[in-house]
Amino acid sequence: MGRYFLGRIGVAIPTLLAISLIIFGILALAPGDPLGEFAANGALSPEVRSQIRASLGLDQPVHIRYVKWLLSLLRGDLGYSFVSRVPVLELIGQRLPTTLAVVGVAYGFSALIALPLGLIAALKRHGWVDRTATLISFIGFSLPPFFTGLLVILLFSVQLRWLPFIYDSNLQVVDFASLGEQIKQSMMPIGVLALFQTAGLMRFTRASVLEQVYQGYVRTARAKGLPEWIVVGRHILRNALIPVVTLVALDVPAVFTGAIVTEQVFRVPGIGSLLVDSIQRNDTPVVMAIAFIYAILIVLFNLIADGLYGVLDPRVRLDR
Repeated sequence: MGRYFLGRIGVAIPTLLAISLIIFGILALAPGDPLGEFAANGALSPEVRSQIRASLGLDQPVHIRYVKWLLSLLRGDLGYSFVSRVPVLELIGQRLPTTLAVVGVAYGFSALIALPLGLIAALKRHGWVDRTATLISFIGFSLPPFFTGLLVILLFSVQLRWLPFIYDSNLQVVDFASLGEQIKQSMMPIGVLALFQTAGLMRFTRASVLEQVYQGYVRTARAKGLPEWIVVGRHILRNALIPVVTLVALDVPAVFTGAIVTEQVFRVPGIGSLLVDSIQRNDTPVVMAIAFIYAILIVLFNLIADGLYGVLDPRVRLDR
């Protein structure tokens, strides 16, 4: 197992280098100019603009800029924002707690609901639980988050006036009253995200469990007289979770990089909205940092998923 992980890490490092090179090249070739906001300012002379461009390192060739960015990355420095002149790590650190509070909580709720509900729906196939869960999952999966978000805003904010429709980023939780306000303004974005994520994860879990229910080893276990909870827990669920782990491993990085559409709809100041603003303003260091962090998280959680495969299925360990 140890040699396997060392081999995977050996593959992951050049993979991340290739990804960083591709992202940097695409951003360098993309249309737009980080100094575009200064173009309309007639007070800036061409000499001043050239000095600003030189201070940002934009006057150097692309390969030189990439090497400098890579060396800074190895030192733990992601550079400075072209727009705000604030360290990129500081910008991400300011937005990450909000993203985790909304997207992370939503994904936690969806996992707690989807996994047991998918299991019960598969074991009680064609029962009322299965039909109800299937109906809800089809609704949640069919409606995109931006449309669901607009619906809940119209209902709970405009018509009923129960919840605020814009997320207040300046709200600080200092007492029970402010905690209540924080919960109220988080309910709609968390609910919209949880509905969408639960739908997909529940359907995937149900299909995975159904694939195992009719296998020969399950019939053999039941023929031996094993209690149903042992058949489900040790045999069906253990094997059904292997593909589910892959899906979760690919979804978890999105928790750290934000839900772009939902954050835009509810004006949640998370990393997703930071990425959209940075793309619109050609803030290359911020876009590069968020995209590369996402790539690192995908590789990391795939390694974690591979480790869980060995725990869930001993045959994986034997193959290695």
